[in-house]
Amino acid sequence: LILVAEGLHEKKIANIADKIYENKEKIKIVLIAGPSSSGKTTFSKRLAVQLRVLGLKPKAISLDDYFVDREFTPLDEKGNYDFERLESLDIDLFNKHLTALLAGREVELPVFNFITGKRESLGIKYKMDNRSILVIEGIHGLNETLTSSISKENKYKIYVSALTQLNIDDHNRISTTDVRLLRRIVRDNRYRGKNAEATLLSWESVRNGEEKNIFPYQEEADIMFNSTLVYEMCILKKFAQPLLKEIPADSPAYLEANRLLSFLNYFIDVKDDVVNNVIPNNSILKEFIGGSCFR
Repeated sequence: LILVAEGLHEKKIANIADKIYENKEKIKIVLIAGPSSSGKTTFSKRLAVQLRVLGLKPKAISLDDYFVDREFTPLDEKGNYDFERLESLDIDLFNKHLTALLAGREVELPVFNFITGKRESLGIKYKMDNRSILVIEGIHGLNETLTSSISKENKYKIYVSALTQLNIDDHNRISTTDVRLLRRIVRDNRYRGKNAEATLLSWESVRNGEEKNIFPYQEEADIMFNSTLVYEMCILKKFAQPLLKEIPADSPAYLEANRLLSFLNYFIDVKDDVVNNVIPNNSILKEFIGGSCFR
């Protein structure tokens, strides 16, 4: 089951790469967007592999490197830096660089220093040739304003989301949001040092950001990739269950943790051997549980 599910993912990613290759004379930029914990990062890297198989030369461009200097970063309603707003990016510079690259000119790419809060020039130069294609992953990828200087025929937009097709029974479906939330709980704990309580308490803010910056633009996508895996809840249960049980009864996140624990009880337990030796290390799931070959 695991290998078939993973094989289906690989086939779909290869098919998307084929579509891009069929229009390689026009498509020079691939834009990838999706909500939190949808698996965008692993998807973009696996797509790049498939593009290389076809003889193309994908180049990843990080939107993070185009943040405006910290002093110009917009604030949210609580007075905190809001890095998810489009205005937190230097759109003019980004479009200037894209236009130059597509015209065949060499561009010095910036690097954002998150410690100083400023962009730096480190002499990283890049020039496209006839086999080059830019791969850009970020929450604003589907927003036409991000790449307004580039003709639509030169862009290919991909929307990535985890749309589970499982139901608990004939009357109760599994929320796609719950799948992403459980992915995020596991990933935040493993890679960001956050406990499940902190992730649950910040989830509403994350969802509000998605409603503003991602979901309104999903219809702009040329194609959609469903990143869910039919077996993943059994795996996520193994990692998320002990984290959710740590949340104290007096926590404002306790009721939500209890709901998720009850939900996870519908799924079977898996052995360590399955996690370590059966799931491929390029799996989207490994982006969250650890062991990905792309990290």
